[in-house]
Amino acid sequence: MKTLKTLLAGVMLSGFASFAVADANPLSVHVLNLQDGLPSSAVTVTLEKKDGETWQALNKGVTNEQGRISELYPQGKALEKGLYRVTFKTGEWFAKHEMKSFFPEVPVIFEVDGSVPHYHIPLLLSPYGFSTYRGN
Repeated sequence: MKTLKTLLAGVMLSGFASFAVADANPLSVHVLNLQDGLPSSAVTVTLEKKDGETWQALNKGVTNEQGRISELYPQGKALEKGLYRVTFKTGEWFAKHEMKSFFPEVPVIFEVDGSVPHYHIPLLLSPYGFSTYRGN
């Protein structure tokens, strides 16, 4: 029988391993539906970087069963300082669920200043409102 110390060590190591995987990509997003409190799977999300007066497309993804995209930043590319825009295609998601929505998409513009290695953008969503914040 394993000792409590051995079990705790295994839990701690597996926890650290999951942090290492999450930190491998510098940008993740999460969408939760406030109407029912559940994750919003199958939300299309785009990522762009501001280049002068225009936005340059960098990547696109779709949220998983937990409403997450854990690796939205392009693989193998270093995160650069600057302005970024994550756009959640919420109108498409609500239409798929046969619900009306006031917001066809939710753009979130944020600044990468290099002060942290990982940026997390959660979106709390309802048909007629939303909230977002800098997560971790």
